[in-house]
Amino acid sequence: MPAGESLDWQEQLSRSLLSNEWPDEFNSIINKLSIGEELSREDGHFLFNSKDLDTIGRIANLVKFARFDNSAFFNVNVHINQTNICTLACKFCAFRRGRRAVDAYSMDIEEYVTDLRNYASHVDEVHSVGGLHPDWDILHYEALFSRVKKEFPEIHIKALTAVEIKHISKLSGISIRSTLERLQSAGLGSLPGGGAEILDDDVRAIICKGKESSSEYLEIHQTAHELGMPTNCTMLFGTVETIDQRITHLLKLRELQNTTGGFQCFVPYPFLPDDSRLPQAQLASGTEILRMIAISRLMLNNIPHIKAYRMNIGDEIAELALQFGADDIDGTVQKESIMHLAGSKAPLDHDKEKLAKIVIDSGSKPVQRNTTYTRFEEYILPKAPARRHLRMAAGE
Repeated sequence: MPAGESLDWQEQLSRSLLSNEWPDEFNSIINKLSIGEELSREDGHFLFNSKDLDTIGRIANLVKFARFDNSAFFNVNVHINQTNICTLACKFCAFRRGRRAVDAYSMDIEEYVTDLRNYASHVDEVHSVGGLHPDWDILHYEALFSRVKKEFPEIHIKALTAVEIKHISKLSGISIRSTLERLQSAGLGSLPGGGAEILDDDVRAIICKGKESSSEYLEIHQTAHELGMPTNCTMLFGTVETIDQRITHLLKLRELQNTTGGFQCFVPYPFLPDDSRLPQAQLASGTEILRMIAISRLMLNNIPHIKAYRMNIGDEIAELALQFGADDIDGTVQKESIMHLAGSKAPLDHDKEKLAKIVIDSGSKPVQRNTTYTRFEEYILPKAPARRHLRMAAGE
């Protein structure tokens, strides 16, 4: 059973679904969810095309509530993007720079550790993804992770997307499995889910030609799972994909999860087109984001956590998403480049108190977690100091 879940959540879900009244067109969805049956591709199309977003959100929230009560999770982390130099030039990416660009950068190990030292006293995770640096092979990342774990042994390293793993493997002349084994030995604790985009190679040929294929993304995550390394998975929606391609993406993730059980969290986030070379893409509306999150909760019955990634969707939509099936809002982050260069306006100055207020305003209970969802602690907002009552001066 995934950590954090209710022991009998399917039974609780069945009771709550069957004790409510639902529009007739949702009967098949309700019946399947109440007995733990996976939703089909056709069910996915129905949910994407239904005009009744309120009912979809209510169902997704009941599923979330059955699994995690009214808890909403966050962690205390920092993002350090180690380089923006990249051998690829994906059309949707506003972060990537060529080696000779005036604002290109690559942090050496000392610079990285010095930066992390600024946050190390109050974070338990460092999240690091970046460009495909043409010179950084397995030896560089082994040295980096070993150094981080030596100085900060309590900090979990969540780093390197699937395409970064592929790049390091190819540059080093070793297999994907050997790459992951060596990085794991050096201190890598888990993989983020970035780079999935849409798991359809026709879409990938348009928006990220040269990146790993759909099957390679899945194979890299499967290998990590086989080594006991948990990973997240993502979806970038709102570029050029169809609804059916979104559903295909969800079904591929669900199929792998049925095999390995290694995905701990799914993170759907919309394309931010403010500074990229993909003019045909459209900015997703708030209702489309909420629909995508709710459908993710319903289609991905075997991936426990659904994240409302506030770095991408902003605090307001993230708060609403916690009522549409999401149970996680990521963490304190504190510094981040990739989403903000793409146009994100999400604030970077959030501490635990500010995150907790977002959760509480959504009607949920804030719970601080670790990276792998194995340690939980309810976060209690500190009490405001009592206001002193000043006596009025005599004669006033």
